[in-house]
Amino acid sequence: MEVILKEDILTLGYKDDVVNVKKGYARNYLIPQGKAVIASESAKKVLAENQKQRAHKLAQMKADAQAIADKLEGVSLTIGAKTSSTGTIFGSVTTIQIAEALKEKGFEVDRKLIQIKDAVKEVGSYKAVVKLHKEVSVEIPFEVIAE
Repeated sequence: MEVILKEDILTLGYKDDVVNVKKGYARNYLIPQGKAVIASESAKKVLAENQKQRAHKLAQMKADAQAIADKLEGVSLTIGAKTSSTGTIFGSVTTIQIAEALKEKGFEVDRKLIQIKDAVKEVGSYKAVVKLHKEVSVEIPFEVIAE
């Protein structure tokens, strides 16, 4: 079933994307929650007209995201965590800790835009991806150390 997304959904797509999803997912979750509408011919025409009008605004948003990505390019983070004697972390390092560490460095990044590929449960070096725009993302290395 084709739907038009009304907002960014991390695993599915970005606002105004036309995506194919299973009927149950669309009818039971996306449409009732207001996250998508059915992609009928008239809805696609309205979407095309709206995208034409917003092209300049979207270009500015992408330029802003690229500027932030350029500043984040050289940033490296160190995150302290309580560990056992074997180097295993009590709990795990999440996007919340990475967002807080970026905030301390002067970058205001929403934690929902940060992705960590694997669970961080041991001391070591890892990488997080910050998706600032659908075409702009930056990889940030971070190191987890014992407190």
